[in-house]
Formats: sequence, structure tokens, C-alpha cells
Amino acid sequence: MVNKQKILIVDDDNNIAELIALYLTKECYETLIVNDGESVMPAMESFSPNLILLDIMLPGMDGYQVCREVRNKYTVPIIMLSAKGEIFDKVLGLELGADDYIEKPFDTKELVARAKAVLRRYKPAAPAPSPAASADKCVQYADLSVNLTNYSVLYMGRTVDMPPKELELLYFLASSPNHVFTREQLLDQIWGYEYVGDTRTVDVHIKRLREKIKDHANWKITTIWGVGYKFEVRNT
Repeated sequence: MVNKQKILIVDDDNNIAELIALYLTKECYETLIVNDGESVMPAMESFSPNLILLDIMLPGMDGYQVCREVRNKYTVPIIMLSAKGEIFDKVLGLELGADDYIEKPFDTKELVARAKAVLRRYKPAAPAPSPAASADKCVQYADLSVNLTNYSVLYMGRTVDMPPKELELLYFLASSPNHVFTREQLLDQIWGYEYVGDTRTVDVHIKRLREKIKDHANWKITTIWGVGYKFEVRNT
């Protein structure tokens, strides 16, 4: 029997939370509802969700604080839910590590579709992959290895924790060295057609990658002003 994927719903409005849970349960997901930020970390330990739907306006600890705490320990994908529709709020959520941002009020069917899309992109490690299979989804450079099979990044001899979107973006760029991609192309490739966002999302994730993966003597993530980005590999 295949284990159901688990989704943690964090919202102080229990009516909204129960409606979301109802739709997700119909799609064969297992759900757990918590109504405040302080309950999230204990739920992470006991429930081990595959995805978090996180409201921003929570009593006590707000969604931004929760997102920061979760990201300090876990790489589980996060979709933020909020009535705040300003670009600043979206960018802040993404900078803290959210994978998507949905404005309230939202269509429940769209929310379910977004959740499915994020879960499809976040694929946990396959059990005991063969060396050949691993090689197909791993790019390696001096002091850098990005493995899409088990969602791991090894940089300067140490493992770097990354949310799924950051890792997928790094892998995609590094898989095509010296190829320039526009922000629109990257948005389409990494977030897919289901994602309704702007190209600022790409810039935020590039910024977070650069904070974790510094320029190397042999390679770096380069900005092509007015166009997009490339993974630049230098001849040595």
C-alpha cells in the first residue's frame, strides 16, 4: 500500500482550514490542522508533513517567523497563504524560503492544483538508486555537486541544505553551462505553467543561491543584465 502524502495546514480560521482539508482529503492526501504558529514545530516532529500550507496572519508567531524557524531545520516545501497581496509581502515570503505564495481569497481547486505542482517537483530520494541512474541527474564541478536524484548539494566538501526550488534552479542552470536563460524561461522551467507569479521570484531565488554558493575560480552564477542568468564555467 502506498503511503499518503501529508500536508500540514496552518491557519487560525478553522473554517478555511477545514475546507482546505476537505478538498485535499478528497485527493487522497493526509492532513493535519494547527491554528497557531507555536504548534508548527511540534507538528513537524509528530506529523512529518510533505508540504506546509502556511497562513501569514497568525496569532502570536506569524507566518514569516514560522517559515524562518522551519527553514532553519527542514527543507519541506512551503506555500504561503495571505490576504496581503503586495509585492513586498510576496518577496519577503520567498526570501524566507517559501516555494509559492497564494493570495486570499483563493479558489480551493487552484490551491489543490498548486499543492500538487509543488509536491510533484519535490521528489524525495529514491531508494538505493543505481550509479548510472544517479549520474543522469547529477552535475559536478570543482567543489560543487548537485544531485537531483536525492536532492542534495555538496559544496566545498559540506552538504548545503536547500529548499526544492533553489536546488532545482541551481541544477537546471548548472546542467547547461554558459547558456543564458531569461527570467521567463527559468520561471517556466522551474515553477511550471501552474505558477502565477512574476520574474522577481527568480531574482529572489538567485539571491538566496548566491548567499549559499559563492563564486568559484572555475564557475559562478552570472547575471546577464536585461536578460537573465547563466551558470558560467571558465576555461582553466
